[in-house]
Amino acid sequence: MAAAEPAAQDAKNHLLSIGQVLARLRGEFPDLSNSKLRFLEEQGLVSPSRTASGYRKFSAQDVERVRIVLALQRDRYLPLKVIRGYLDDRDAGIATPFPVADESSAAVLPVAKTSRAEALRTTGATVELLTEAISAGLIPAGDGFDEESVTMLAAVVRLHSAGIGPRHLRVFRQMAAREASLIESAVMPLSRRGDAVSRSRANEIAGDVADGFDVVRRLLSRRALSQLEL
Repeated sequence: MAAAEPAAQDAKNHLLSIGQVLARLRGEFPDLSNSKLRFLEEQGLVSPSRTASGYRKFSAQDVERVRIVLALQRDRYLPLKVIRGYLDDRDAGIATPFPVADESSAAVLPVAKTSRAEALRTTGATVELLTEAISAGLIPAGDGFDEESVTMLAAVVRLHSAGIGPRHLRVFRQMAAREASLIESAVMPLSRRGDAVSRSRANEIAGDVADGFDVVRRLLSRRALSQLEL
């Protein structure tokens, strides 16, 4: 009976798991993924609550916030720093119209991109470190970088300063690929059915499994750190 109580409380409070958020929004934003939602959380654009076990729970306000962010990115080609400013004003009760991208850049760029020079400047990375990160498969190659790639590069810089280079991080890319394979296996029976209900349920399960992986990874890391003699 106790196991059913959190679910009943979630229903009462209209809280959604990461998988349910994906299932709800993917019809409007087909490219939305677990990693994208987690990235928006890391950037402070959405702040879902957490259960005692560490699982994310999204309120109706959180879901609407995600929808606004994605719509502004897709329809107005805005970088997250501009969207964050708009949301900060909105949270403060300041009546602000939707920001508008520069028309010349919107006509050229399908998505907001950061140039190589700007990515290096804002993250403090060297050309050599960026090249290593690309070679390690941490960042896609190209002359322009999306905001997830810039965030990744900033993390690589911090880790490099502690003596952990991109080559040490290959294991995380391999783990991510393995996790994706496990998720695919978990949802394959549903996704193969092809109907909209099954696809929605597959998206929901995939998100929840990915969230579970996050919890396991975080707790195992915490346990391992606690055993170090620092």
